[in-house]
Amino acid sequence: MSELLNPAVSKKDQIIDAAVAEFQENGFAAANMDRVSARACVSKRTVYRYFESKEKLFQAIVVQLWERVSADMNVRYQKGKDVRSQLTLLAKAKGRVLTDPTVMATSRLVISEVLRSPELAGETQGKMELKSIFVDMLRDATDDGQLTVDNPEDAADEFLGLLKAKAFWPVVFGAPVVSEADMAQIIDSTVEMMMCRYAAN
Repeated sequence: MSELLNPAVSKKDQIIDAAVAEFQENGFAAANMDRVSARACVSKRTVYRYFESKEKLFQAIVVQLWERVSADMNVRYQKGKDVRSQLTLLAKAKGRVLTDPTVMATSRLVISEVLRSPELAGETQGKMELKSIFVDMLRDATDDGQLTVDNPEDAADEFLGLLKAKAFWPVVFGAPVVSEADMAQIIDSTVEMMMCRYAAN
């Protein structure tokens, strides 16, 4: 509760933090806006001033999670630099997200609720992956002559799939968040497989 009372945290963020805790504890269907307001230490009227419904509050959680993830994924291809190193930097950026307990706990919450009620995600669906960053990296590396990727969209799916197979989906289904050491091994293996498949030489 002390975190929610932090004066540096806006009322809106307090409400979102409280909603995450409420949804994690009770699930979306059983979540109660009265309990959200109590957890956030604000009035119910204040909650509804920011979020007109429980669905809008859930969507705000998805958007906040996307913003947090995207902040760690600011990696772009640099022409002429070693492609293996650049793929590794991109994989490490994704790895930092996948080893963040708060991000993973919220991701588990979002995915479990969206699977139950796909309409909850609304217009925010598809943002979480940030696949376009991987597509751009692979396309630019191909244009630079360092990779040979005929279909960057498919290759990006492969790249993400390799990272998430051991570090994301098991966690979503209840496994502990992977350690930094395990993530480093996953990254090395993923980059090696991508290089074996797509390196120009």
